[in-house]
Amino acid sequence: MWINGEWVSGCSGRVIEVLNPYTEEVIGTVPAGTAIEVDRAVQAAQVAFTMWRWVPGVQRAEYLHEVARKLREKEMALARQLTLEGGKPFIENRDEVGWTAACFDYYAEIGRHSRGRVIPSIESSQLSLVLKEPYGVVGCIVPWNYPLLLMAWKVAPALAAGNTIVLKPSSVTPLTSLMLAEALDHLPPGVVNIVTGAGEEVGNALVTHPQVPVIAFTGSTAAGQQIARLAAPMMKKLHLELGGKDAFIVAEDADLDVAVPGVAWAALLNNGQVCTSTERIYVHRSLMDEFTTSIAEYVQGLILGDPLEPATDLGPLAREEYRAKVERQVQDAVERGARVLTGGRRPSHLPRGFFYEPTVLVDVGRDMQVMCEETFGPVLPIAAFDTFDEAIALANETDYGLGANLYTHNARYVKRFYEEVRAGTLWINDPLTDNDAGPFGGVGMSGVGRELGEEGLDEFRVTKHVHWDFSMEPKPWWYPYERYSREREGGS
Repeated sequence: MWINGEWVSGCSGRVIEVLNPYTEEVIGTVPAGTAIEVDRAVQAAQVAFTMWRWVPGVQRAEYLHEVARKLREKEMALARQLTLEGGKPFIENRDEVGWTAACFDYYAEIGRHSRGRVIPSIESSQLSLVLKEPYGVVGCIVPWNYPLLLMAWKVAPALAAGNTIVLKPSSVTPLTSLMLAEALDHLPPGVVNIVTGAGEEVGNALVTHPQVPVIAFTGSTAAGQQIARLAAPMMKKLHLELGGKDAFIVAEDADLDVAVPGVAWAALLNNGQVCTSTERIYVHRSLMDEFTTSIAEYVQGLILGDPLEPATDLGPLAREEYRAKVERQVQDAVERGARVLTGGRRPSHLPRGFFYEPTVLVDVGRDMQVMCEETFGPVLPIAAFDTFDEAIALANETDYGLGANLYTHNARYVKRFYEEVRAGTLWINDPLTDNDAGPFGGVGMSGVGRELGEEGLDEFRVTKHVHWDFSMEPKPWWYPYERYSREREGGS
């Protein structure tokens, strides 16, 4: 583990095995940390905070730009390690490293000149300041599907704001997170610390530590609810980016030459293991037959295989239990009347690895698991709608609210879509595009808080109002000052 600028072992002596989901073989081990390592990391971060918070913004920007430079320098090695641990194709992981570096560059720049603002005062002798200050030690708990990028969405703004970090990586992809220390070793000791281990032990110890006022987490809704319960007694600031069940509406005027590959991309990127993956597809009835035939043919042409090979489109799912969940949802749908147009099984030509064929389902019911519960796998359930009113209602028929997509040229549809659909991010004619300057987050069971943009920086800054009267004169609205003055003069 990386604590106070040094590599350390865990006191328990236990380790966590890391699997390659393509070969199903163990490719490494990391220490199984405990509350002892968490406390050691928090103490190091707390000491570092007393210095780091006062580092000028320009200098902190230089530190963050150097992180970005080192990440780009190590792009190939990091991408390969991401592929070995997580199963996402190498070409996608190269993109992730690039996006991660760009995020550090972005927050280096916006963090260097943003401290607060001056607001109008009611008296000429007064000055009112709104200051944005760091909280202290931030606990960052990151997932396995984008372990570098979603780390950056937390760590970069938190550091730019003047906080220090204790990072807990996922036990699925901890090796890449530990490689990250090589891009952070120029930071003062204790500014960023990395503690590996199970969520039940390391994660819970971090969430309940009294010297960690902020927890930033990306993961399942169930885990986010548990974090909220643990943190509630201490009234911690929580930033929770949780599950999703994103809808995709294909209107009657959509160009299917664009919509078919676009929907497939939105549903199958990283094998559907993206929090904003399209998991419910609603197609206007007039296009239904053509769309379903075309997208089934399209996904049949995708190549499953070794994620290190450049020709591979889809690698394995990250773990066997994730594949089993996908299989249960598809089986539930089929048993209740859904039809499989393509996929719906493990590929026979790939007996090794946690593979599952991209699956297109039709005749799906709105109460099937595949339409209600987060799938996090390569499944495209498709239903028809007749009116745009119906499409909007169907998109909102969920407890989640992370993102939603629309294909149309109809400006009235677009306006209604972004005004009426309850989701944190709305994509129109260009699915799953991120923008470092655009805030990202959900509503409802998809969590609280925002990442990216200025909003992402503010998640890690506490607001303080300073009211300064530099004249130090009595005010006429106080209790009778003249009487007080006479009594003082009489007494003297």
